[in-house]
Amino acid sequence: MATAQEFYDKFRATEAGKDAPDTVLEECIYAFGTGEMADRLSELVCAGIKRATTDVEDLIEFYEERKPAVGDYNIVLNAAGEPVAITKVTRVEVTPFDEITDEYAFIEGEGDKSLAYWKNGHEKFFAPFYEEAGIPWTGKNLMYCIYFELVYK
Repeated sequence: MATAQEFYDKFRATEAGKDAPDTVLEECIYAFGTGEMADRLSELVCAGIKRATTDVEDLIEFYEERKPAVGDYNIVLNAAGEPVAITKVTRVEVTPFDEITDEYAFIEGEGDKSLAYWKNGHEKFFAPFYEEAGIPWTGKNLMYCIYFELVYK
């Protein structure tokens, strides 16, 4: 299997990738979770079903991570760490957790695509990181709603 950079270079050789930067930022190479979750979610991206993802302002600040930005190219990895897709961020909105909409949950494409499923899954996913950071979960924490398009697989 190709490395992330080799996969990205193949994308750049296509019409869709001709204007992409020479390299992708290291923090823009990731899997959606680990194990079965990473495989399931990367498959949803490749199928064009998952068209958004979420990060959390508190944790971005705590871990001193780069904030997502429109125009970012991201390399999506499967559970084995193999690149399977490249996405391009088209929109970023900062929204309190309790104001996430049904529409956003549907676009994120996970589970039954309902808001209830989204809230339950994301609260469970982020809880250990909040605990590790010693940051309280209020239900109003700011979410980065990151919309993207699949540009290569």
